Amino acid sequence: MAFPSQEFQDLDHQPFHFGSNAVGCISCTTFNILAPIYKRLNNKRRESEFRELWFHRNQRILDRLLHLKSSIICLQEFWVGNEELVDIYEKQLGDAGYVTYKLARTNNRGDGLLTAVNKNQFRVLNSREFLFHDISDRVALLLHVELFDCFSQNQSVDKKKEALIVNTHLIFPHDSSYCFLRSQQVYMILQYIQSYFDEHQLPSVPIILCGDWNGSKKGHVYKFLRSQGFVSTYDIAHSYMDIDSDSDKWISHRNHRGNVCGVDFIWLLNPKKHQKPLKESFMEALLGNITNLLRKASTGSVDPLHFFKMDGNYITYPQFCQALAKLHLCGSSHNGLSNEDIKDLWEYLDTDRSGVIDLLQYTTARSLHRSLLKEYDEKNGEKLEEIFHSSTSTLTMIGFKVKNATFFPPEVGKGIWPEYYSLSDHAHLTVEFSLVEMNRNEEFLFHSM
Repeated sequence: MAFPSQEFQDLDHQPFHFGSNAVGCISCTTFNILAPIYKRLNNKRRESEFRELWFHRNQRILDRLLHLKSSIICLQEFWVGNEELVDIYEKQLGDAGYVTYKLARTNNRGDGLLTAVNKNQFRVLNSREFLFHDISDRVALLLHVELFDCFSQNQSVDKKKEALIVNTHLIFPHDSSYCFLRSQQVYMILQYIQSYFDEHQLPSVPIILCGDWNGSKKGHVYKFLRSQGFVSTYDIAHSYMDIDSDSDKWISHRNHRGNVCGVDFIWLLNPKKHQKPLKESFMEALLGNITNLLRKASTGSVDPLHFFKMDGNYITYPQFCQALAKLHLCGSSHNGLSNEDIKDLWEYLDTDRSGVIDLLQYTTARSLHRSLLKEYDEKNGEKLEEIFHSSTSTLTMIGFKVKNATFFPPEVGKGIWPEYYSLSDHAHLTVEFSLVEMNRNEEFLFHSM
């Protein structure tokens, strides 16, 4: 396998070699298993109506998971509303040495999340349920784990062997306005993680985000997470970069409309990774979505900025709100922007606090915000800030380095959805990590990909 050039050769991009700093390996599988209550049959009925069908398919899924023997298993669309199915998973995974945690979506949606970790590799220190309380009743499940000493080759070294594992499933983008809700959901997850760090006064530990993100590498959720220092482990393993030609290399889902796309990710953030302030990244994600809508709403040679009724070269806050309303992003829209989001956007854009925004300056100098017109590039030399706690201690920590990543069925890694595949409407992704000792005095910065 070819690896990226030297500019990508940091902790997470290096080819894997067993060496003095390699202290073990773990693996992680994420899989949206398609809840029987959502699986459509040819007669327009649901699989949940036929026990033989859903039982057989889920047993095959379990057989697959048990064969993989991953250290961490994160499932989405887990049918928590069916006690028999829950018992099957909990018993068979328990017999195989896993401890399981499940979380139902709010308002009795019927499905939810299941996270399982191998008891021989991890001790679960804490778990936390994140409830979004939005129109899609989405949730996230966090496990704070400690890796057992069996990973350590040098027991005399004081290592912090902890990590956070987060499992989630974002809302399906029924139309373009749902992109805002998905950005808000990611923002909430990262805020929840920040709050957990604050509450428990944690030092920096690796974070693994698993799930069905219902968006591809082209979307602003992907860019949001990248600006926060997270990397897509599958893309790291296969040397794919954040460029258009690499955005469609793989797929992982064929949706109910017959469209195929890559939406299932295992994200990694290592200790001492630096990134923009969280709120700044969130504002950029919202602004990018607004720009996309402006472009779609404009026809021919009409300037997208015609949506703003300007006083000369300037736009006021009421005019800004009116333009957003024309795009159906505020007011009664349940999947648009909250009043707080709109105020935050305005304050973010009104950098000189003059109470107006110069739109001509935006169109000519691109100074309204660079993220509206180009991708964030970590090579631009901007000063980056940490959002997670750091310590002045020289305690040696554990970091993760991507060793390998594979999809099943393997054809999806080449952008092909095989007709024979029937476990789910999603492929499952499995990533192998090597564990690497990291000292707090070391910094491993991600380069642009």
